[in-house]
Formats: sequence, structure tokens, C-alpha cells
Amino acid sequence: MDVDAAQTAAAVMPYVTAAVTTYGMSTLDRIRDTAVDKATDATVGVGQRMLNRLLGREESREILEGAVLDVVAGEQDSESALRLQIRKALAADPELAQDVAAMLPAGSVHNEASGAGAIAIGTNSGIANTGANASFHR
Repeated sequence: MDVDAAQTAAAVMPYVTAAVTTYGMSTLDRIRDTAVDKATDATVGVGQRMLNRLLGREESREILEGAVLDVVAGEQDSESALRLQIRKALAADPELAQDVAAMLPAGSVHNEASGAGAIAIGTNSGIANTGANASFHR
């Protein structure tokens, strides 16, 4: 199964940022702790597990840790930088990408379109028309 690294990284971000926001400066310590607090919100728990798996990749661990700490510190554009580093890690390691994609809750893939005439379709069984003068013949 091929996994789109950019789409998966974007889908991972709400969970990862929930964990980072909840844990603050202790995020990396909490991620390394295998005991998951029973009172932890489900989104934070998923984010924690995702970060734990992402940080398990030795080649990208240091840069991901730095990006997480930048989010914690509230650095400008830090979430975008973290998303980029997650995307790079996923693109470089297809097994990691599959593991992280499998952690995403069902239905968490988000389709987005922007610009004149753009449409976003997750599943389509009919005609999609974006043109003002389009005609369809059956």
C-alpha cells in the first residue's frame, strides 16, 4: 500500500499538535513514557502514539524533536515546520508512513480544494462539474 506522505502528514498534525499543546515542555519526555495516562483525551493519546512512532526513526529523531520544541515554544510557523519534517520522515520511510497512516482514525483523511472551479472529492459515483458552460450527454 502506497501512502501519500504529504496527505498523511497533514492528517497527523491535529493529533500531534494536541499532544504537544497538552504536554508543553514535557512533550518529549511524555512521548518516551510508554504508560499512557487513562485520563488522557483520545486525540492526545493518538498524537502521543504517533509521535512515539515518528521519533523511533533514528534518522529524523533529532530534527523532529527540535520541531516539536519549537511548537511548544510558540515559534512562528512552527506547526508548518513540524508538518514538513513529519512529511519528510514519512516520505523517506514507507514502512513508517504505513504504520502512522494505520494509526489515523477512520475517516480522518481530509480532501481540500481551493481556487476558482476547484472541487474536493473523497468518493464520487457521478458527474462532477466545475465549468460554467459544461454539458453532459448520456
